[in-house]
Amino acid sequence: MNKRRLSALTAAALLVGLLTGCGSYPAEAPLQPDSEIREYTASDAVLYNPLMGFAPEADYEEAVGEHTLVYLEVLWKEIEPEEGVYDFTSLEERNLLSRWREEGKHVVLRFICDKPSEEVHMDIPQWLYDKTGDGTFYAYDETHQGYSPDYNNPVFIEAHRKVIAALGEHFGRDTFVSYVELGSLGHWGEWHVNYDSGIVRLPKEAVREQYVLPYLEAFPQAKILMRRPFNTAKTYGFGLYDDTAGNPEATADWLDWIQNGGDYSQAEEEDALSPMPDAWKTAPIGGEFNSDLTLTEMLSTGLNTTISLLTQSHTTFLGPKIPHGLDEENGAGCEEGIEAVLKTLGYRLRVEQASYMAPQPDREGSLTLTWTNDGVAPMYWDWPVYLYFLDGEQQLLGKYPVELETTGLLPEEKRETVTSLSLNPLTEKAAYLCVGIEDPLTEKPAVSLAMNTEEIDRMAVLYHWE
Repeated sequence: MNKRRLSALTAAALLVGLLTGCGSYPAEAPLQPDSEIREYTASDAVLYNPLMGFAPEADYEEAVGEHTLVYLEVLWKEIEPEEGVYDFTSLEERNLLSRWREEGKHVVLRFICDKPSEEVHMDIPQWLYDKTGDGTFYAYDETHQGYSPDYNNPVFIEAHRKVIAALGEHFGRDTFVSYVELGSLGHWGEWHVNYDSGIVRLPKEAVREQYVLPYLEAFPQAKILMRRPFNTAKTYGFGLYDDTAGNPEATADWLDWIQNGGDYSQAEEEDALSPMPDAWKTAPIGGEFNSDLTLTEMLSTGLNTTISLLTQSHTTFLGPKIPHGLDEENGAGCEEGIEAVLKTLGYRLRVEQASYMAPQPDREGSLTLTWTNDGVAPMYWDWPVYLYFLDGEQQLLGKYPVELETTGLLPEEKRETVTSLSLNPLTEKAAYLCVGIEDPLTEKPAVSLAMNTEEIDRMAVLYHWE
């Protein structure tokens, strides 16, 4: 054999020998001198990944911690104290939004006109009440008091259109606000009122549509969710949210609406809800833990039921009522249950197998990856995926785009990507070949893959050359 050819083969074989543990060789697959197949097992770790998990209140710094979502409640009276005069500075400062943006967190936003509390009050601005004043002051028990507007009032509808447009002008320019729970109507923006206590019923579909359309224009880059599978939600492909998560009876009703549609008693309207059993495949499912059961009940004795309900719902995120574990009332002592819930929510993307072929004089190198999703939902944005060659000091030598649509990776499905590579670790002194998913807002790897392998700055190490 030609000595130069023998030397090349020896060098290539040396490359194989230098690959170190990020997986295992398939026993039945013979190794080639310039290729390497690796397999990776699934990780069972809690992953604090973007766009999923818990969404604590944005102003509760201690509860936010490692979570990558924050919940932003916007009361109308707080942002428009005078007609046409908007105060977003106070809202930003109170909720630490500059800090959360810098840390790469994303926002779940809900706009509210009526938030019950222990005192009779209004959550709309005084100037708007002076122009309308046809709603209902209510106090149907000690903790549920407030003011419910008449949402049929055309003056109120027009003022609402303008304030949502202003919200969008301020927050809708990028994906920092990633989820908008379409609130506006009803107690807590949940599209229901206690009409038995004399409160004006919510309007019918033609009027409700006038509260929906402004959100579409204001937040074109956000995912919009509705409290029920209204016909409007199906028309526009919205996601859904369940503010009774963890309550078996209430969530069963909610799941039944999603499966079968139904009537809307709040407006005395038949067939106002549409079946949307596959909504979760293209739009997110959110919500928060219900208040009828204690967190201890849902996370301890009823944990299996809670996990089952979240799985059936294909839930991606929950907040603001979550078990942050800072005291007994809020889940302290239920750490195992909290971990189980966090492992259940959202996507868990990973690489199952990697097949690397080193570049040769007569052909390009390549990396074939088999992807899967061990979660209950997909990732709802197509964030860019890259391969990275790093040197021994973990500095970037080369970067290659991977053709993977992250939105299309549904639970338990598989996708294969093939990426051409021109960089040869033998000649370029590369030490690592990694893969990562970048957040367009930060342009940095942001997603921890659910696989047992070394991680460098949110990049999963596929191969490591000593």
